[in-house]
Amino acid sequence: MPRKIILDCDPGHDDAIAILLAHGSPRIELAAITTVHGNQTLAKVTRNALGVAAVAGITGVPVAAGCDRPLVRAFEAAPEIHGDSGLDGPQLPAPSLELDPRHAVDLIIDIVMSHDPGTITLVPTGALTNIAMAVRKEPRIAPRVREVVLMGGGVHEGNWTPVAEFNIKIDPEAAHIVFNEPWSVTMVGLDATHRALATDQVVADIARLDTAPAAFVGELLAFFGVMYQESQGFDAPPVHDPCAVAYVIDPGVLTVQRAPVDVELQGALTTGMTVADLRGPAAEDCHTQVATGIDTERFWALVLDALRRIGDPPQ
Repeated sequence: MPRKIILDCDPGHDDAIAILLAHGSPRIELAAITTVHGNQTLAKVTRNALGVAAVAGITGVPVAAGCDRPLVRAFEAAPEIHGDSGLDGPQLPAPSLELDPRHAVDLIIDIVMSHDPGTITLVPTGALTNIAMAVRKEPRIAPRVREVVLMGGGVHEGNWTPVAEFNIKIDPEAAHIVFNEPWSVTMVGLDATHRALATDQVVADIARLDTAPAAFVGELLAFFGVMYQESQGFDAPPVHDPCAVAYVIDPGVLTVQRAPVDVELQGALTTGMTVADLRGPAAEDCHTQVATGIDTERFWALVLDALRRIGDPPQ
């Protein structure tokens, strides 16, 4: 049976690929797409999510907008990576889906509570504000969620600061809540995602699919690659967010290690750092694990297969 997921995202170039991967994989059923502040303003990333859904030919999936700012801190975006629109590069089509009138937090709660326990997996690939708000508003979702597979953090690496990853750094209080709730959490952080590079070979493999969604991804990666090279010195851009979706599809794509994880909230130099204790075997009741590596060939095979299955949706 396909795994039912709620993809909570802030598209974002790599979020867009995560949406396409989730939609195209036969092992995933998209229960909802929810949006949150992050790579750009909530209005922009929500427009981007609807546009990507149109590119993919997604129908019958609710899309809802969520929190437009962090729980405590000032809003922070990443235009130096994702541009002014949050998805600069390709031309987005007009949305084909209507935005769900519910707040994303309420949609998340409604879906989790209306499904059997252990049915819904939460896959947040942006700030964790929506997820934190949902579990605070309705604590009963925590034991009902199958697991939380989040893109964020890093054991040994940071990108927004020397030790903190962007998604965690922009709302560390929300991340603290999510990591400390009594549900299973897999942190797919920079230790894995910085190895998921869209190399020239990957770009060529995608182009050979010769479909409109594949061409869209090519345009995404062209812009994304330039911005990553200029801002962080990568020769090929890392595509973070689809790594979390890929783990839900095929857990063998990542190397994971069970370990306690918490989030630094007060450090003058370390706020937003995800602190994973890898000093020894984790206790049996440890509910968090971290990704430490990725099988890049296996990962890109999943992305290519999903794009191939999507084909050329009718517009």
